[in-house]
Amino acid sequence: MVTSMTGYGREEAGNGQVKVFAEIKTVNHRFCEYTIRMPRQLLALEEKVKKKANQYIRRGRAEIFLTVEGESPVSKKVKIDYDLADQYVGLMAEVKDKYKLEGSITLQDVLQLESIFMTEEVPAVPNDLEALFLQAVSGALENLKTMRAHEGQELALDMINQLNRFGEIVATVKKHAPSVVEKYKARLEIKLAELTDGLIEESRIVTEAAIFADKCDINEELTRLESHIRQFSGTLNVNEPIGRKLDFLVQEMNREINTIGSKANDSAITKDVVEMKSLLEKLKEQVQNIE
Repeated sequence: MVTSMTGYGREEAGNGQVKVFAEIKTVNHRFCEYTIRMPRQLLALEEKVKKKANQYIRRGRAEIFLTVEGESPVSKKVKIDYDLADQYVGLMAEVKDKYKLEGSITLQDVLQLESIFMTEEVPAVPNDLEALFLQAVSGALENLKTMRAHEGQELALDMINQLNRFGEIVATVKKHAPSVVEKYKARLEIKLAELTDGLIEESRIVTEAAIFADKCDINEELTRLESHIRQFSGTLNVNEPIGRKLDFLVQEMNREINTIGSKANDSAITKDVVEMKSLLEKLKEQVQNIE
């Protein structure tokens, strides 16, 4: 099943007090890469979000946006600045000794030093909020999967059409290729006859034609092209990421076409090579979109 790397998914979840939203956009990329934007107090969930996304995304660049509406839960924590407290207590003892004052430094004295106490808000992620976020992420990923699958099917249909046309051209070239040598032999006979006033050995023509046939033989390249077409078509039905394999096949097909173009000394085959290159370029563009 062909899956596109391009897609979009959105989902929301709420419990009456808060509502969370998940948006996911994916585009083409050689590898799997994530960019996650979420509230600071929920950063603890980032790894869980990635783990969930890995179940759906194998290749491509994904941008994941997570937002929350409502009261963001926080807990408060009291901290003491012990360095500052040490200075206060030290100065109290110093004043007491300097002025010969009676009494001792008590806990009450220290508690009155408000500046040594600090209140810090610590983001909290209660289980119900975590569940809401993961629910929204899962829903967005399912919607993304549906869209990517639909786009993939459209790509597959287009590539099958291009591939069928490509196969037709290969068949035409394969059928036409043997006549190239015969035409060359006929032209050679005429040319040599003109140059030698008809005094020409048939063996020489046969030898020259054999040399030409060996130089312009494209049967091997055509056979490999047919094999690549079959592999390409079969790969489209594999239920796993196939983009890299298709990209490799396109490169190999391009190599064979270039060789055919350089070896086949024939205008009709050259025209077919140009059309094959055009079709292959379209296939290459589509392959770049496949996971």
